[in-house]
Amino acid sequence: MSKIVLITGGSSGIGKSIGEFLNEKGFIVYGTSRNPDNYKESKFPILALDVKDVESINNTVHAIIEKEARLDILINNAGAGITGPIEEIPDVEIKNNFETNFFGPINVIKSVLPQMRKQQSGLIINVTSIAGYMGLPYRGIYSASKGALELLTEAFRMELKGFNIKMTNVAPGDFATNIAAGRYHAPLLDNSAYKKPYGDTLSLMDTHVDNGSDPNIMAEAIYKIINTKNPKGHYKVGEFMQKFSIVLKRILPDKMYEMLLMNHYKL
Repeated sequence: MSKIVLITGGSSGIGKSIGEFLNEKGFIVYGTSRNPDNYKESKFPILALDVKDVESINNTVHAIIEKEARLDILINNAGAGITGPIEEIPDVEIKNNFETNFFGPINVIKSVLPQMRKQQSGLIINVTSIAGYMGLPYRGIYSASKGALELLTEAFRMELKGFNIKMTNVAPGDFATNIAAGRYHAPLLDNSAYKKPYGDTLSLMDTHVDNGSDPNIMAEAIYKIINTKNPKGHYKVGEFMQKFSIVLKRILPDKMYEMLLMNHYKL
């Protein structure tokens, strides 16, 4: 029996690559977008869903269950980037980012759990970020939202063990996607105390994305996790140095690690 997969944010970037890969492997895949009419050429169905709208989430999840009578895998991939000096990012944009990157995945999880509990099976994969393991300069809000989802998953895993529902995090590094185009950028203000360091860091971040890895690497990693009997709580997917940066944070003194980051970003 083909497994039923729901991928939030499945219309482009990493989500699209995962969906196409799983579709080719025989899974029945449903992706989502706030504007599904823009993706009529997709190789798998794209349904309307806004992770900031609980009614939208529930309607789409219920429609899939009504059609397929089950839901085996949720991939919480929808997310939004945000950059800027924390002091200068408007509160409304900070809250909006957490609504998308943290509260959104929680509400999608809540929506699928009754069906997975009924089935006594299910797998939930939360796509986080290597940035969620450290507070990065001018990406502090993004780091915080993704880091919060990492910790939430640790708690959820223990709460769901009795129902045979598994959950894991997959933290990607920099991949060649269009995330930078959809990212909220705090404006570079002429009178800002952060104008030069923020501007330089912004250029460096965009270069990292432009030179990022092939998103199909993430798709292959997700497929491998799906076929793992008991997935770990955390996976990292990216270039060696990006993954190794997490190891360095564990073993280096705080001040030394902070100095490495500042040198990297030329601060």
